[in-house]
Amino acid sequence: MDHVLDCSGYEIAKTDIVRAQGAYLFDAAGNRYVDFESGVWCTALGHNHPAVRDAMQTQLGRVSHLGYRVESALAEDAAVTVLSTLSFPDGKCLFLASGSEAVELVVQIARRLTGRPLLLSLADSYLAAYGSAAKQDLSEWHLFDWRGCAECSRSDECSADCPRLRAVPFDEIGGFVFEPGNAGGTVHLPPRGLIRSLDAAVRRRGGLVVIDEVTTGLGRTGRWYGYEHYGLSPDLVALGKGLGNGYPVSCLAMTRTIGARLEKDRFHYAQSHQDDPLGCVVARTVIETLRRENWIPRGAHTGETLLHGLRRVAARHRAAVGVRGRGLMIVLEIDGEGRADPVTPLFRELLGRGFLVGCKPAASLLRFYPPLVISEDDVESLLLALDEVLEAGA
Repeated sequence: MDHVLDCSGYEIAKTDIVRAQGAYLFDAAGNRYVDFESGVWCTALGHNHPAVRDAMQTQLGRVSHLGYRVESALAEDAAVTVLSTLSFPDGKCLFLASGSEAVELVVQIARRLTGRPLLLSLADSYLAAYGSAAKQDLSEWHLFDWRGCAECSRSDECSADCPRLRAVPFDEIGGFVFEPGNAGGTVHLPPRGLIRSLDAAVRRRGGLVVIDEVTTGLGRTGRWYGYEHYGLSPDLVALGKGLGNGYPVSCLAMTRTIGARLEKDRFHYAQSHQDDPLGCVVARTVIETLRRENWIPRGAHTGETLLHGLRRVAARHRAAVGVRGRGLMIVLEIDGEGRADPVTPLFRELLGRGFLVGCKPAASLLRFYPPLVISEDDVESLLLALDEVLEAGA
């Protein structure tokens, strides 16, 4: 790969993948790998799902791109389909090309509508690759450090006297931007009571609640959306990744009230791939397929199998110090015993055995975000291979 810029910051597996189907990747030599990363957490329905592939091929034979000055009924169809999965079915949508773009746009909308200087988010949130959502400058953000909250005796119902809550300048905050637990791939799940307390405090002062579901939406956490685990009713939601099942499409969804305020205020936003027919068809087809084939409850069941299996494996090995997760969003924490990077050798060994897993050396984590269509046989095979690799002390 002499002419492709290496800039991801991650070790690139030398695999030369030429074909993919379901949870499987195949290289040029015919070797098969089970994809426990879903690409980059995108292929919720697995690679090359026939319903998505057929819809894309049909639409490619018609029109794939129009532009923001030309109307297509496909955008309306996709919006109705997306909104049917959310808590505001009478809302409005805008379809874009990346999750980062959708998140940054909801952040700018929240600032515009409230006029307040700060937005609130959890300190370990990864929101976007660029813009204010990525920079999280303290002149624009209050980042709530919730370390220790999970162990608090009042974690189910936060006390108004909590010094952490009293330190939050709620009167200056226009919105709470919440990523429901992925935390940049480290899977730290904040207590329900804390999130509901932050939600209530922001709402009491007229602020908005914005949910970043780019990584946690479309069944990844065992429900349609991660915010459902917290009983929230958001004003705006950003979607991406799983919405396109590998095709680059994202969505900004909002309540009808928010949409009406933006249109009355003559809010302008236009870019080249806005409400593209092909992306809208893909988004609609993914949601329809998730619903028709019942993949979200099926994925939740498989996630429980994987989570419990990883805990059993971890209990047998001193190097495995913790397992945490929700749905098919699970990490295994490794004790490096003084090693700078204890997880990359494990990643390599598993890859050699035909399993592509996530690897985050900076956090000493192996990550497991397989497609919802992963089979229980593949889960059991992964657990066996992981047990053997840990036993060998890779």
